[in-house]
Amino acid sequence: MRTSVMADPVLEIRGLEAGYGKQQILRGIDLTVSTGEVVALLGANGAGKTTLLNTITGFIKPVTGEIVFAGRPIAGYAPHQTFALGIVQVSQERDLFPDMTVEENLRLGAAGATQVSDVDRELRSVFASFPRLLDRRRQRVRLLSGGEQQMVAIGRAVMGRPIILLLDEPSGGLSPRLVGEIGSIVERLKAAGTPMLLVEQHIGLARRVADRFLILRDGRVAGTMSADALANPHDEAVRQIYL
Repeated sequence: MRTSVMADPVLEIRGLEAGYGKQQILRGIDLTVSTGEVVALLGANGAGKTTLLNTITGFIKPVTGEIVFAGRPIAGYAPHQTFALGIVQVSQERDLFPDMTVEENLRLGAAGATQVSDVDRELRSVFASFPRLLDRRRQRVRLLSGGEQQMVAIGRAVMGRPIILLLDEPSGGLSPRLVGEIGSIVERLKAAGTPMLLVEQHIGLARRVADRFLILRDGRVAGTMSADALANPHDEAVRQIYL
């Protein structure tokens, strides 16, 4: 049974508006993610989910509104600044370097570390959590399956020791078996206390890992749903999320 997460918010968003040029996408977003909490964002394509993540991490500049991270206003920060603060995003595209090895890609996630010993320690930790990547550490990323590439992307994000992790559809394009493996990885991250903001179309995975579920529609938070309400994917209320 899930319990409510009662803790100080690590991320607070108030009245956030953003878009692309003159095209407004986000229209007054309000949400919080508390310490140790996983919040899932559900909604149809075009609802603004990825735009929200990109605005938090600084790839899109907000038009107005507040983004407060660990008590610090960060609206308008550039991506390298949000990364340095501990906000790490895994995008749908994964953004890996296909001709580099698994280990080389992972080490890039710890680019901010000052000691080689720190990088090696984080690498050992990632390999312990992702044993399949240990077996493939010398392989070029382009030779991996989609699920294995997703593991590299998440592992690289973890190498940066994020304070909060933003995951954009980690199950996208994966087989049911690999979706289950990704779910187990997210569960381990949650158990370690990493708060997450999760964009996910796979309702089963979202129900498995999330504490709260927010519905985005037309760039706004249209409401919330409970895990129990999401249990029936054929329910009309659930169908409406993606219409």
